[in-house]
Amino acid sequence: MDIKEYFARISYRGSHNKPDLATMSDIFQHHIQTVPYENLSIHCGESIELDLEAIYHKIVRKKRGGWCMENNYLLSWVLKTLGYDITFLGAKVYVPKRNAYPDEINHLLIQVELDGKSYLVDGGFGMSYQMWQPMELISGTDQPQTPGVFRFREENGTWYLEKVKRKQRILDLSASTSENVENEVCRPLYLFTLQPRDIEEFRDCNADLQTAPDSPFVVKSISSLQTADGMWALVGWKLTEMKYNYRDNTDLVEIRTLADEEIEKTLKEKFNITLDKKLVPVNTSTWSPF
Repeated sequence: MDIKEYFARISYRGSHNKPDLATMSDIFQHHIQTVPYENLSIHCGESIELDLEAIYHKIVRKKRGGWCMENNYLLSWVLKTLGYDITFLGAKVYVPKRNAYPDEINHLLIQVELDGKSYLVDGGFGMSYQMWQPMELISGTDQPQTPGVFRFREENGTWYLEKVKRKQRILDLSASTSENVENEVCRPLYLFTLQPRDIEEFRDCNADLQTAPDSPFVVKSISSLQTADGMWALVGWKLTEMKYNYRDNTDLVEIRTLADEEIEKTLKEKFNITLDKKLVPVNTSTWSPF
């Protein structure tokens, strides 16, 4: 594992001699615009390993993406290598159709202590809910970013992350299968505590999310990537392009359904993903990427 090889993978050519906020933010930005958030291994008959060297090989050398435990595990190694003070945290991701959070943690986060402040780094959430910069861990303060306004809310030691949504102009409403997301004003994303976690605590979760019949990653094949001004998402056969804040606090959304023969080409052209095994697209959910 070589930090310079990782920098080449994300096309980062900036300074990395001083572990400050600007450097961390710059590296993070390059990561989320280069490394897709994706679960395609599950739908190619491959397993997702919670092993740092395996993740490095997959993302850096094979130019694949990964889900939260892969992206954030790799990012934790990058930040630690550069001298940042990092801690793993565990989160529970909000389930819109149940209007609830799960009982067990199912999302890996990174907490970074820097210059007397605490930041949350999450390069593994994807879609239009992916933060674009590390977020300072302060409660009740809006933190505007390109994808929208994020904020933390703390109650009795439990922290909640939510995103204030913009209006959306969907070019083809007939292609949308969202669950009334156009009417949402604020979307809860996940809750977490500041209890330090060990990577071993995520092994069961990593296995369950690949195999449980009701896992959102089993019922959907997903790939998303942040772009210079928005994001791409391929969920099943449905390809979504979103341009953030293209005018008057409104996101522009374009959706189209791909034919089977377009999937492989689209993964290469939009996400720079080339798979070793054939992908079997899946989307048996009405879940929306925005």
